[in-house]
Amino acid sequence: MNNRVLAQSYLIKAQKRLKILTVLLAEEAWSDVLREAQEIVELALKGMLRQVGIEPPKWHDVGSLVVQYRERFPREVQEKCGQLADISAYLRKEREVSFYGEVDFIPTEQYSRDDALTAIADAQLVVQLAGVVIEAEK
Repeated sequence: MNNRVLAQSYLIKAQKRLKILTVLLAEEAWSDVLREAQEIVELALKGMLRQVGIEPPKWHDVGSLVVQYRERFPREVQEKCGQLADISAYLRKEREVSFYGEVDFIPTEQYSRDDALTAIADAQLVVQLAGVVIEAEK
């Protein structure tokens, strides 16, 4: 197996997982939408990095690497690298708290439909741009 095959696998997984978000939205599971969106974004960004020859680290937010290696991506993706990094950073920040919560932060009470819709739109954008990178390099 090589990086490109693995990158394609990550993209397929991210595309399939996007469908989960609509189920969670319909269930009004706003916090779960954020958690799943984070995982989708992480997969897609790591797939992008693998596609261009960068071994992604074992941490969740790789947005800074997408910015660092932006010149390796197609121009339409280069223009969005800052936005991709912002999305990754925000969802990474929400990753644990949206899932586990805290004594003073109950995930099922803290997130709204608008939060979930934003997370879905962000995940869709990241997966779409990952598709540009991964498909362009086939």
